[in-house]
Amino acid sequence: MRVLALDYGEARCGVAVSDPTGVLATPLDPIERPGSEAGLRLLSELVHGLEVGTVVVGLPLTLAGEESAQTSAARAFADQVREAVAPVAVTLYDERLTTAQARRTGGSASEDSRAAAHLLEAWLAAHGEA
Repeated sequence: MRVLALDYGEARCGVAVSDPTGVLATPLDPIERPGSEAGLRLLSELVHGLEVGTVVVGLPLTLAGEESAQTSAARAFADQVREAVAPVAVTLYDERLTTAQARRTGGSASEDSRAAAHLLEAWLAAHGEA
């Protein structure tokens, strides 16, 4: 089962997908304006085209583990995604420090999608998939 991870931002959303065995996380091209009708349609096409079983949306908590305005925006986006990709499961997962990890590791993929790959790797490890 493939898992798709999303590092939400209003202007751009980082995207990463696991291999079918749930071991490798690969960054994909980010989605521009992900909360728009076109952005949600593209996400739905990705999820169904890649036969994704679970979508993980990054939950941007503060370093102290508290919620912020960004957390509320990510929750609202997850609700939009849930509606767009039904019946595929959509879950939220702590994304603290994924952007910092993406900056440190570098690579040719966008920083947003590298952050999504770090989010996905953490989720897979926590859920016994990796």
